[in-house]
This record gives sequence, structure tokens and C-alpha cells, in this order.
Amino acid sequence: MKKRTILVVEDDGYIADVLKSLLEANDYRVLSATSGKGALQLAASHVPDVVLLDLGLPDIDGTHVLTSLREWYEGPVIIVSARNQEKEKVQALDMGADDYINKPFSASELLARIRVALRQADKIAASSASPEMSYTVGDLTVDFQNSRVYIAREEVHLTRLEYRIVELLARTPGKVLTHDYIISSVWGPYAPSNNNLILRVNIANIRRKIEKNHNTPRYILAEIGVGYRMADAESLSGPKEKMDS
Repeated sequence: MKKRTILVVEDDGYIADVLKSLLEANDYRVLSATSGKGALQLAASHVPDVVLLDLGLPDIDGTHVLTSLREWYEGPVIIVSARNQEKEKVQALDMGADDYINKPFSASELLARIRVALRQADKIAASSASPEMSYTVGDLTVDFQNSRVYIAREEVHLTRLEYRIVELLARTPGKVLTHDYIISSVWGPYAPSNNNLILRVNIANIRRKIEKNHNTPRYILAEIGVGYRMADAESLSGPKEKMDS
């Protein structure tokens, strides 16, 4: 089972280290940011399962980070803050936070809140998922329900971002999705400045994992200068495409 990823946004080095040690000891993968800008960049690059967000950040107030995240990020955001006024808690929850924990907090309480947030997120994802539980074309199967990809029934190990790209394309097989649409859907508005290059690198990595010959891809096809599409049964039986990059 894949480890869940938690983004810790905390500018106090001691608290950040304590949180990192606690979460890693409980089998979570931890990403750390000490500023609002860094948090937005890490969230866009890694799409964590949960964000633990301090409000008192050195460059951007945590409420602004929360607002920016909620423009695209659908995962749980738990505020971990020394601000204990009720109006501040209500404001954060109204702005899209899933929970609010005051400092100081107990380790057991924090871990319980994270487990609850993950369970709720999993239920929402399951209830809003497409009726199609998987997509199969040729030897490729994309299992939407379990976020897995198989070639000839053998699981292909993709990164989280690689899977998101494959799933996005597989949801609309045969339809060309533009570079901008893919980048916006996968990375959100805080994609790295060289986003087209990063997309091409990720597509190349995916092709190496799912194609028999990544130089003549069968499954992820390029429309030069426009975007990519997932093969459908009709295109799979047609001429093979040469790789664009």
C-alpha cells in the first residue's frame, strides 16, 4: 500500500521537526515548507493527501495560502495554529479548511484528526467517482477505483503525478487534452514556470513504463503543439505514432 503524503507548512523549525518525526513514525511521507510560497509550490508539484497549515507564516498569511489552495486543491487542509480566537477558527473553516487544531496539541489528537480527514476524503472521492471503475484498451488497464495502472495484468508503478496524468487522459479516451488543460488539472495554477517541459518529461517517463517501445507509443498519443490523448480501441488498431519528444 502506498504511503500517504502530508505537506507540513510550518515556519517554526522545532515544531516542524517534531511533526516530521511523528508523522514518519506513523508511516506517512512528509513534505515540509517554511513559507506560504513554498507551500503552494510543493502542493502543486506533489499534490499531497493532506496539508497541515500554520497560519503565522513569514511571507504570506496562512489564510491567503488556504484561499489559493482551495482554487484547485480538493484534499483535506487541517489548520494547526496558535491563533485560538473562535472567529479565526470559523473564518478558516468557512474559507475551506477541513479542521482546526490549536497549538499546543497532543500527538494522539493530531493523528486522529488526520485519520478522520483521510477517511472523509476517501468517501467523497468514492461517491463522486465516475460510474466507470476502470478503462482498458489493449493490454493497458487504468483502475480508477484503486488508482492503479496495469499492463497485461502486471501493475505498473507510477508516481502520484504520473498516475494523475494517465487517469485524466483515460477518463476521456480518444479526446485531445491541451497542454494547458493537463497542466492546470494536474498541477493547478501554481505549476512550475517551465511547465511544458515538465509535462513532456512526465509523459516520457510514463511511456517508458507502459509502452513496449516508447519511441512508437500506442497508448498516450501526441497532437503536436496541441496536447495528448489516450488511445481508444479505434486508434489502437490504426497506425502507430512516433514519439514527439
